[in-house]
Amino acid sequence: MVTHVRAEEQGDERGALLSFLAEQRGGIRRALLGLTEEQASSRPSASELSLAGLLKHVAEVEQGWVARAKGEPPAVHRDETNWHECHRLVGDETVESQLVYWEKVAAETEAFVRAVPSLDDTFPLPNDPWFPPDERVSMRWLVLHLIRETARHAGHADIIRESLDGATAFELVAKEQGTSWG
Repeated sequence: MVTHVRAEEQGDERGALLSFLAEQRGGIRRALLGLTEEQASSRPSASELSLAGLLKHVAEVEQGWVARAKGEPPAVHRDETNWHECHRLVGDETVESQLVYWEKVAAETEAFVRAVPSLDDTFPLPNDPWFPPDERVSMRWLVLHLIRETARHAGHADIIRESLDGATAFELVAKEQGTSWG
């Protein structure tokens, strides 16, 4: 998992944006290292957030935004009847199945971003009350939005993980890399 984004090749804006997105995905994946399903689904704070729920949410959100940019509906339609399920595992969903799904979504995101003719190309925002009517955004906006969304939740994941067992992001990176911290 990426822990540092190297300087992009001159003129490779897409590569730089995708690398920053991969770095933030790594933070969420790392927060799940070594946890049981029960630990990953637990909510150790006043919030309803769990690491498993964050994982499901970011994968679903990323897939949905890329689908919208392609002019397709998201794979999962959320409304008041099922909104409560977007931050928790339901049915036979597991952390592992969500990680596999997110890896597939990430590959599709990268392929799409690399294939669009221009990052200046636009698509319409959804017709939701929290968006301005008839607003269009660029592919660049899409990737920046995904970076922001994923980074925000990677920060949540750090706090949740530390609340579960005291493990910090630095310790998890060291564990992942087979080194020691401190």
